[in-house]
Amino acid sequence: MTDQPESVDPDYEHHGGFPRYEPADPGPGFARFVTAMRRVQDLAVSTDPDSDTWEQAAEWAEALVKLLDPYQVPEGVAPAGRVVSLPGMGSLLMPPWTMTKFGPDGVEMRGQFSRFYVGGNMAVHGGVIPLVFDWLCGMVVHAANRPISRTAYLKVDYRKVTPINTPLIARGRVDSTEGRKAFISGELVDDADTVLAEVHALMVRLLPGQP
Repeated sequence: MTDQPESVDPDYEHHGGFPRYEPADPGPGFARFVTAMRRVQDLAVSTDPDSDTWEQAAEWAEALVKLLDPYQVPEGVAPAGRVVSLPGMGSLLMPPWTMTKFGPDGVEMRGQFSRFYVGGNMAVHGGVIPLVFDWLCGMVVHAANRPISRTAYLKVDYRKVTPINTPLIARGRVDSTEGRKAFISGELVDDADTVLAEVHALMVRLLPGQP
């Protein structure tokens, strides 16, 4: 692997919609907010209060929208997805997982899925697992000092049902490279190292100007 992506791609900084985003430090209030919002997501899919309580919840949610709406900013300016110290990097799109290994030989993330991610019968929704794997593959490319890439394909094999509220590990690494292509494999396992799902993906380096 190369030391810096610029050595492979001299136009690394000029990929249109993919500038290099710097880590954000929005302060402890943002962490509190994201933590509370994650709990709200869980409660939104797991509670059945009376009608008056729903009305009150709707009013509070609408008040929150009114509070935050004037502060919308472009991608790369908002802290969501750029706070490396927070689970899921502070993005509500991502499950609240934490990076536990990040290097040229591979990436590892640990976490668990809460009630928000249930697809049925208290198991994780099958569509959430490719989301985690796609995030993992992006981190693998970054950790390997490969230039900015897009997912060309992502093949997921489901080996066992993935449970909620259970500690899990996602691991991935670059298997081989071929010019602009990086072939990646990975797996989702439980704490007994039982494979729950596997991924094989192709990440392709963007050409100059490609979004």
